[in-house]
Amino acid sequence: MTVRKKPKVYITRKLPDAVETRMRELFDAELNIDDRPRTRDELTAAMKTADVLVPTVTDRIDEALIAEAGEDLKLIASFSNGTDHIDIDAAAKKGITVTNTPNVLTEDTADMTMALILAVSRRLTEGARILTDSPGDWAGWSPTWMLGRRIWGKRIGIVGMGRIGTAVARRAKAFGLSIHYHNRKRAHPATEEELEATYWDSLDQMLARVDVVSVNCPSTPATFHLLSARRLALMQPTSIIVNTARGDIIDEAAMIQLLREGKIAGAGLDVYQNEPAINPKLIKLANEGRVVLLPHMGSATIEGRIDMGDKVIINIRTFFDGHRPPNRVLPGRA
Repeated sequence: MTVRKKPKVYITRKLPDAVETRMRELFDAELNIDDRPRTRDELTAAMKTADVLVPTVTDRIDEALIAEAGEDLKLIASFSNGTDHIDIDAAAKKGITVTNTPNVLTEDTADMTMALILAVSRRLTEGARILTDSPGDWAGWSPTWMLGRRIWGKRIGIVGMGRIGTAVARRAKAFGLSIHYHNRKRAHPATEEELEATYWDSLDQMLARVDVVSVNCPSTPATFHLLSARRLALMQPTSIIVNTARGDIIDEAAMIQLLREGKIAGAGLDVYQNEPAINPKLIKLANEGRVVLLPHMGSATIEGRIDMGDKVIINIRTFFDGHRPPNRVLPGRA
């Protein structure tokens, strides 16, 4: 009886132990135990010999890198929901299938979006720092000290009413916000009815009328700087903006300037235009209590990461069993 050769799988970052153990059981898997980001030369070398590459959002798999891939590389099974870090068209031309891990991060990211909305509106990080950085300075409760803004009764404008945007809307409605949204396509009538949501075909019109802007659309060429300097300037001076999607959707420099001028009240950011580099001006604004900054941890739950790993494994096994992987990303639809 012939034993089928295990596909050679190269994993670019440290994954949860349970996922790595299963990978080693099923595949000839090369792990990244120390979680050191792989260099471009290391990625090139791996793609020349591996059957499967398992990258993450921090790995830039562009056209030039894909051109270096060896004949054995037939699958890029990304450990990510988004695929903006991979040139899908170049992979398709090279005969390489690309998969991702959708639908498992929705609730975690929506939770973090609401957390940022609360943190900015109610000045949570400022309050926490009072007790940890200068505990002796707190004189006790005061009726006019550390006043934030109520979110109940306010309007939230959701930019991108996909799975995550809809999950954010459900949470926001439970907190008493009225739901407004802009999307390429209008949501199903049943969803609008459930959420009592108002659809705006004009993003400009919506931005001028809401108290909270939540960015939940994918990063694509069409959404690069979707929240441009002109559009950000439409926001009310009492409004806040929260981004748990991708940093390049917002013109970061313009947002910083408007925050410094007091033309936007605050921001909660989990993603950045040039991450992992953070604009020093954002750090200064955070120290002043104008923004809340998180290190891209919106989807960072144990359950979510294990679910992502399970999807990667299913995609690899399905592909090498001769079937179409369930999470294949088609060219032009990334």
